[in-house]
Amino acid sequence: MLPIINSKPNICKYIDIPIQHISDNVLKTMRRGITKRRTEEVLDRIKAEVSGIALRTTLLVGHPGEYEQDFEELKSFVEQYKFNRLGVFTYSHEGGTHAGTLEDHVAAEIKAARAEEIMGIQHDISFMHNQALVGSEQKIIIDRIEGDFYMGRTQFDSPDVDNEVLLPLSSGYLRLGDFVNVRITEAEPFDLIGQLL
Repeated sequence: MLPIINSKPNICKYIDIPIQHISDNVLKTMRRGITKRRTEEVLDRIKAEVSGIALRTTLLVGHPGEYEQDFEELKSFVEQYKFNRLGVFTYSHEGGTHAGTLEDHVAAEIKAARAEEIMGIQHDISFMHNQALVGSEQKIIIDRIEGDFYMGRTQFDSPDVDNEVLLPLSSGYLRLGDFVNVRITEAEPFDLIGQLL
């Protein structure tokens, strides 16, 4: 798929890969069937083969078997790979699953603190990515109106979970579903502000 994504202008350069974790210890306990090394090989290949690709992932903290060293490894991974978009969930015990048979040894406060720490790292990474877009021209789709703004998103953003581009209603009449070209004028950690071209 990568050569096609790279060469076709009608395919978004956006891939969502729910990695969950990077520690081999935790990946084995999760029964993910992949290792840290293989995950890094896949990510490196995607970045090498698709120019300008945006990568999104979802992580899970506090899984049974996640110890402090596993969490530190996850933090280092997030800092190294600098995902364009990233979400974090805390583990909750679910009956009828393999993990549900394991001891849920990570306290709820620790899970919450770990999730907050990862999102703190991602906050800075996202702001860096967004700052790099200031001055660029982006094609966005208009999703909705909120307050004094049209709310849109670029090809690098999934609905409801990723960045949005705010475009003042004073830009003129636009319909929901319209594609428009904008210049990014400001960047916040998780949103962009644009001017209609």
